[in-house]
Amino acid sequence: QLQLVESGGGLVQPGGSLRLSCVASGFTLDSHQITWFRQAPGKEREGISCITRTGALTNYADSVKGRFTISRDNAKNTVYLQMNSLKPEDTGVYYCAARYASMLSLCVLSGTDFGSWGQGTQVTVSS
Repeated sequence: QLQLVESGGGLVQPGGSLRLSCVASGFTLDSHQITWFRQAPGKEREGISCITRTGALTNYADSVKGRFTISRDNAKNTVYLQMNSLKPEDTGVYYCAARYASMLSLCVLSGTDFGSWGQGTQVTVSS
C-alpha cells in the first residue's frame, strides 16, 4: 500500500522555524515528484513547493519563496520542507503529495494526477 506520512508540524512563534518531513512507504520515492500543499482555515488548498525526482529542480509559490526550502533524500525515501521566518499566515495543515513523472519532467504546484497524499501535519504560527 502506497503511503505518505508527514511529521514535524507544531506551534511556533512568528519568525521561528520548523522542518517538515514526508516519508514514503510501499513505493520508492525516487520515481515520483513531490509537492507540498497547505490549507489554511477557511481557504482552499494551495501548492507551495515541489521538487523533481532527482531534486535537481524545485519550485515555490511566491508566498513562501526565499523562506522555505524543499529537499529530498531518496535513500531515506523522504522529502523535507525547511520553513524559516514563519508568519501567522503560514498557519495551516501541510500535506505532501506524490506524482509519478518522467525523469525530465518539471514539478508542478497544482494538478489532479497526484496518486498519493499524506494525512497532513498542523503548523500553527502564533505568539
